[in-house]
Amino acid sequence: MEPRAIVLAAGAGTRMKSKKPKVAHELLGKPLVRWVVDAARAAGIGEVVSVVGHEREQVIPLVEADTQIVVQHERRGTADAVAVCRDALAGFDGSLVVLSGDCPLITPETIRALVEEREQSNAAVVVLTMSMDDPFGYGRIVRDETGAVERIVEQKDCSSDEAAITECNSGFYCFDAKALFEALEQVGSDNAQNEFYLTDVLEICREAGRLVSALVTEDPAECLGINSRVQLAQATKFMQRRINARHMAEGVTLVDPELVWIGPDVTIARDVVLEPLTFLLGSTSVGEDCVIGPNSRLTDTVVGEGCVVDETVAVEATIDDGATCGPRTYLRPGAHLCEGAKAGTHVEIKKSTIGKGSKVPHLSYIGDTEMGEGVNIGAGSITCNYDGKNKHKTTIGDGVFVGSDTMLVAPVSLGDEAVIGAGSVITRDVAPGSLALERSKQVEIADWKARKF
Repeated sequence: MEPRAIVLAAGAGTRMKSKKPKVAHELLGKPLVRWVVDAARAAGIGEVVSVVGHEREQVIPLVEADTQIVVQHERRGTADAVAVCRDALAGFDGSLVVLSGDCPLITPETIRALVEEREQSNAAVVVLTMSMDDPFGYGRIVRDETGAVERIVEQKDCSSDEAAITECNSGFYCFDAKALFEALEQVGSDNAQNEFYLTDVLEICREAGRLVSALVTEDPAECLGINSRVQLAQATKFMQRRINARHMAEGVTLVDPELVWIGPDVTIARDVVLEPLTFLLGSTSVGEDCVIGPNSRLTDTVVGEGCVVDETVAVEATIDDGATCGPRTYLRPGAHLCEGAKAGTHVEIKKSTIGKGSKVPHLSYIGDTEMGEGVNIGAGSITCNYDGKNKHKTTIGDGVFVGSDTMLVAPVSLGDEAVIGAGSVITRDVAPGSLALERSKQVEIADWKARKF
């Protein structure tokens, strides 16, 4: 039977000093809870149930597309959070993984290992544990004289001897679903926090004669929970290094791996060079032989092969093979640089196609424009696409030359091979092959300075 999972995503964000619940905070551009759900999916979990509670209106949109939502109306502890899933999982008696929605570093491999350990041993529960130099704040794993797991004791309920134990509960479990829900009926709240602890299930299962075992993680960082901004920064650094190491192993050069941030859904081909202070986020993809950075941030952007993207911010843009950007280029949503095109220094492009081999070298704004091939846009030129109420389109044909400091007032069309004189304000269509000029008469007053002063 395909395993299922419960993701506990009902935690508040009080210690984060934030209006947002902690599971909605982002790590490398991705909400914490999504890291956990996606890890479960990658581990082969068939159905995921998300338990939401405090400020759930911010959490539900993050998980509703691919998980079943269950609401914990009162915050009465982790056992209660799992118990409210009873109806959602009615009739299921296979392996049920319980995951913490604020632990984004958990890997699919570890989740699969938990499931395999439980199914091979037929245990009632397998708990993922970790060895901590400083175990303060974590539940302690208490073993019997044979080394088997006896119980888990929460920090506030620890005796002095139990507090000295360094093997800790990670908050990740794999249960026999039937054994879990039977045991939950016996969980009480006689503890320091007057809550229903999920950890009590282990002792109940053991007393019922069922096997309770532990899987020790090799990397305690996998289990790092996020309860503060400091811990969020620590988790980001762990994930940054993990992702960067994977890309370098696959043939990507990171000049300084500590100064490159790559999101989890980014794809990068071999022989790409990432310069310092580069951020690749969202669904960005980069083709072979590109140089990205320094000082670049690309989000949901597609980059072809052999491109140079220097000091560029690009959001939902497309950069085709051999195109160049920067330094200090801003590509807004809908910007498309075709093969060999150039967007240069202090250039902003929005919802526009820059045709094959066309150039917008410097100090220009191009918006709502369809530009042909081989076009040259002079410095300081602008497509005036907004009249204060509506956006209008500019069409520029192949081989057009636009002189510096030109205003193209949309809607307007420039025919193929047209030439626009520098300093013009073009308000009417220009025929193919024509020269268009729009300048006021130059006036010169002789000896004006001497007479004035």
